[in-house]
Amino acid sequence: MAFSTKYIVGFAAAVCVVCSIFVAGSAVALKERQDINAVVDKQKQVLKVAGLLKEDETISNAEVAKRFETNLVPRVVNLETGEYAADVDAAGFDQDKAAKDPATSEAAPAGNPAKVQRVPKQALIYQLVGPDKAIKALIIPVEGKGLWSTLKGFIALDTDTTTVQGLTFYSHKETPGLGGEVDNPKWKALWPGRKVFDDQWNAKLTVVKGQAGPPADDPFRVDGLAGATLTSRGVTHLVQFWLGADAFGPYLKRFREKGE
Repeated sequence: MAFSTKYIVGFAAAVCVVCSIFVAGSAVALKERQDINAVVDKQKQVLKVAGLLKEDETISNAEVAKRFETNLVPRVVNLETGEYAADVDAAGFDQDKAAKDPATSEAAPAGNPAKVQRVPKQALIYQLVGPDKAIKALIIPVEGKGLWSTLKGFIALDTDTTTVQGLTFYSHKETPGLGGEVDNPKWKALWPGRKVFDDQWNAKLTVVKGQAGPPADDPFRVDGLAGATLTSRGVTHLVQFWLGADAFGPYLKRFREKGE
C-alpha cells in the first residue's frame, strides 16, 4: 500500500509533536525531583569534604539532612569586608543566582587565570562545628575553568585558614579518566595537610605536573592529574582565586584575627 508524500510528512510531523509533548511533560514533571537530587548531591559533597561522609558510604537523604544540620552552620559572607551578612537567610541563599545578577555581583578582575566572569558580593560558606559548637573547619566554595567545563566544588580549611582538610567537586564535565580524575578518591586523599598560603599570606598552593612530595616536606604542591595538564592548572587557579584577595581573602583574614 503506497502512501502519498503529504501523508508521510504529516504522519512524521504528528509523531514529532506527540514525542516532544511527552518529553517536555516528563521534564516538567521530574524537575522538582531533579532539583532535590542536585541539592542532596551538593550536601553530600560538603559532608565528604568535612570528613562526615566516607567516599564509599551510602546513606539516605534523611541521614544526609541530619548530619548536615547537626554538624554544619551555613553563613553568608560579605566578600568585600569579610564580615557576616546578618540580614541574609543563609539557608535560602543561592550563590549561583547572586553571581549572575549584576545587582548582587561584580565583574571579576579581567584576565584572572581561573576565568571567573563575575563574583557575588555575598557568598555562602559552611562552618564545621563540634558538639560544643566550636568551629572545627571552614568549607569554602570554589569554581573555575578546567579544560572543557567549569569545575564547582568545595575546599575545607583548618581554623588556621591555610591547612587543607579536603577538596571535592560536585559539578564538572572534564574528560573521564583524565581531568575527570578530580573525582578520584586517591587523588583527593593527597590534599589534606597541604598549605594554601605562604608566610606572607599569598595563595601559593599549586597542582604540579608530575608528583609532589608528602605534605610535611612539600606543603604547597599537589600531584598533577596524569594527561590532564589544563585541568590541573584550572584547579590551581580556582583555589588561588577564591582564597585570594578578590574573593574570600578578606573573610579568611578576619577569621584569623577574630576566630569567629
